[in-house]
Amino acid sequence: MRAAFFGGVYSNWLALEQALRDARQRGAEAIYCLGDLGAFGPHPDRSIELLREGGVPTVQGNYDDSVGNDRPDCGCGYTDPRDNHYARISYAYTQEKTSSAHKPWLATLPHKLAFENAGLRYSMVHGSPRQQNEFLWETASPDHLLERLCGDADVLLCTHTGLHWQRTLPSGKRVVNVGALGRPANDGRTCVWYAFLDTEAEEPFAFIPVSYDHQRLAREMREEKLPDEFVETVLTGWWTTCLEVLPAKERLKGRF
Repeated sequence: MRAAFFGGVYSNWLALEQALRDARQRGAEAIYCLGDLGAFGPHPDRSIELLREGGVPTVQGNYDDSVGNDRPDCGCGYTDPRDNHYARISYAYTQEKTSSAHKPWLATLPHKLAFENAGLRYSMVHGSPRQQNEFLWETASPDHLLERLCGDADVLLCTHTGLHWQRTLPSGKRVVNVGALGRPANDGRTCVWYAFLDTEAEEPFAFIPVSYDHQRLAREMREEKLPDEFVETVLTGWWTTCLEVLPAKERLKGRF
């Protein structure tokens, strides 16, 4: 089986378009999206339309739940005042710019998707199986917690953190954070990432970098009067917001 898993689209319709094309060229028989279609970027309807027109099964992220149900905030799980300031700007923009035709679809997206292949059970969530906006980190999520969260699944796929990683647990189960298409991985590179499964490969999961027209995205963000801090991240590959949620080791890898 070959399958692609996208997370954290964040209205980056240009990267999503390129990732869909790339996954199909690699022979993906199935493509899944793990949620958070809006936030951060411009023109949220464009990403939603790409997924709906492509028939891509999609897990509901906290952003999708909030926008679809007109909740008062994004439910991102931030506590830092600065990060909440930018979260409010991003959420207000996404809520205003998302068409009423798409909101019922966002509101009814499933919290979990699953499939079986060759005797293995794959489970897809946004944050974690127990909480839609839970952050699972490479350096700060212990094996015993991940084992418990996997439950009956042999492979647990998630997103929400914006950083891709994978780990094989002592039981042999695997956790894969598929990363985000919406913004770079805080590594000084302008590409974004998704996860690709090839069950015939020696290492079944690979992380695929996606280059896209980030200069165009930055122009569109400026035209939509989104914060300069968001634009800087797109152009430099370094996060300028959402930093307080990062564990120490992940934050030390960034510029700020």
